[in-house]
Amino acid sequence: RKSYRTEQSYRSWVERYLHYAKGEGLDAQGVTNFITHLAVEKGVAASTQNQAFNALVFFFRYILEIELGDLSQSVRAVKKEKLPLVYTRDEVKDLMANMPKGVPLLMVRLIYGGGLRHSEAYRLRIKDIDRGRMCLTIRGAKGDKDREVPLGVSLLPAIDEQLERIRKLYDEDRANDVAGCYLPHALEKKSPNVGKEWGWFWLFPAEGLSIDPRADKVRRHHVSSNYLNGPYKQALRGSGIVKRGTIHTLRHSFATHILEDGYDIRILQELLGHSDVSTTQIY
Repeated sequence: RKSYRTEQSYRSWVERYLHYAKGEGLDAQGVTNFITHLAVEKGVAASTQNQAFNALVFFFRYILEIELGDLSQSVRAVKKEKLPLVYTRDEVKDLMANMPKGVPLLMVRLIYGGGLRHSEAYRLRIKDIDRGRMCLTIRGAKGDKDREVPLGVSLLPAIDEQLERIRKLYDEDRANDVAGCYLPHALEKKSPNVGKEWGWFWLFPAEGLSIDPRADKVRRHHVSSNYLNGPYKQALRGSGIVKRGTIHTLRHSFATHILEDGYDIRILQELLGHSDVSTTQIY
């Protein structure tokens, strides 16, 4: 029940640990030494060290069936408290004015308008759009949680254009009997044809087909995770914004602007999908 990206990350950390251990130290002391090595000698960030820690605990518990027990003796990287970089409202407008029309602009508007994570935007499906309640449903987000975010009325014409464009891809796939879109967890085994339904089609599908590494099937995936990087950087240069922001800065900006408008921080916590309000309080 981990995402494919998490699987890749965990595998990478296990490989690095095994290379470090050189066939020895497959125990709690070995993991303690490796985690300490990352902080002291490699100088990794606290979040990177935590990811390695989680990967190794998972590996020992579920693969080797060994409980590591107490790992408190490892030296932990210091978590640096950084304020989130935020665009002003005018900077957001300038950025969007310089984004290429079509998919890049629509994705950026959705990310800012709902405070989405980058990955949540490109994983949207047709069925996630609720016109009746004017919201988007973000499914299986960080922590495998679902949530709802607002959908602005001004976005509907652009969404309709996108639906009309991708309907041709969908009809082409059905005519060529292409495997349905990837389904989460065991849903494909329970309902193998659901992935061929229009509602499960990606809102931002890739132009070409690719091999699903898990199922070994040729199917249509969503756009790649770096799809927006080029257009976004060009828009930043074109708008003259000097802040070294990333696509994630739009999520920070959404959060800050929501609070500036007087919304309660608990509401913002729900919109952002934070488990703990202390994470939201950085804004």
